Amino acid sequence: MSSLTAAVTNFVQSLAVIGSSLLNSVFVVFQAVLALGEELLGSVLQLVQAFVVFGTELFGGIIGFVAAHFVVILVAGGAYYWYTSAQGNKKSAKKHR
Repeated sequence: MSSLTAAVTNFVQSLAVIGSSLLNSVFVVFQAVLALGEELLGSVLQLVQAFVVFGTELFGGIIGFVAAHFVVILVAGGAYYWYTSAQGNKKSAKKHR
């Protein structure tokens, strides 16, 4: 009878070890996902910082002031063109119905 008790005890201990190993694996995967998110966020912030530094160095002086306004005018004009052409396509699609 004692061998049966020892076998059941050994079986329960084995199940507990398996359960704790699975739980540990889940925690490790969760930690890896968090580390990936942290690295990704850090990389994105470094990229944004690089663009800001590039922009401030590029548009730093008087020539940069003029160039910055030129870029703003180009972006605004492109956005206006895109918006008006999209609105024109919607109006022409309604006329054909």
